[in-house]
Amino acid sequence: MSTSLLVPQHVAYISALGDSKHELSYHLSAHLRMNAVYWGLTALLIMGHGDALDRDEMIDFVMSCWDEEAGAFSAHPDHDVHLLSTLSAIQILLMQNALNRVNVGRIVKFILSLQNFDGGFGHVAGAESHASQVFVCVAALAILDRLDEVDQPTLCWWLSERQLPNGGLNGRPEKLEDVCYSFWVLSALSILNKLTWIDSSKLEGFILSAQDTESGGIADRPGDMPDVFHTIFGLAGLSLLGYPALVDLDPVYCMPASIIENLGLRKGWKALQRRTS
Repeated sequence: MSTSLLVPQHVAYISALGDSKHELSYHLSAHLRMNAVYWGLTALLIMGHGDALDRDEMIDFVMSCWDEEAGAFSAHPDHDVHLLSTLSAIQILLMQNALNRVNVGRIVKFILSLQNFDGGFGHVAGAESHASQVFVCVAALAILDRLDEVDQPTLCWWLSERQLPNGGLNGRPEKLEDVCYSFWVLSALSILNKLTWIDSSKLEGFILSAQDTESGGIADRPGDMPDVFHTIFGLAGLSLLGYPALVDLDPVYCMPASIIENLGLRKGWKALQRRTS
């Protein structure tokens, strides 16, 4: 187990993800391709290695997934369009300074109708509260400058209750800890300026314990196989916790803060102070 971040190994791991086109697993995961490109690019940018992937090739792939009739993006060429793929495509183009390639309109509907009595949000009205849905709703309301509509004390209590004794966070009550919730939970707490409501030291230790010390990458929890999904969200969590030498992350967009600030889109979120060691 390593107690420091293995940057070179993680960069090599992400850079090699597109080299397995001959493997069945590559094609079976085509429905996640756009999301995976977003996760990988964001992880590389957080570590200061955004140039590890070919920019033009990435933009060409994104645009090959554009559906002119639907006005949205699919996860892979010839797939059906999907909201999540569209969001990932917009984020990729924004990070690559190529958003002018497409005209995108975003509409967020009925956000407040998704909030439950416990303060969290479900994926539809009345559905169980889930940390990932909390992030989507809180980030959307932050973009719309409507955070004042949220029951913030109750929501922040629900989010802080996601931390387990081993330091990790879960997505809903009675579930196991998972590295990806290091972002889903921390992002909402950061947007609501309540990051101090969890034990940051214990969470940092949990994330670092889930690293693969040989091949690189971060898993959902210690001892499991790493993947790009948990790698990006583990790194995002560490960035919000102020881990040394990482790029500041904007929790509203899960993108490098400098990009969002240059576009004049920064909201009033707060991360923990970046440590020097």
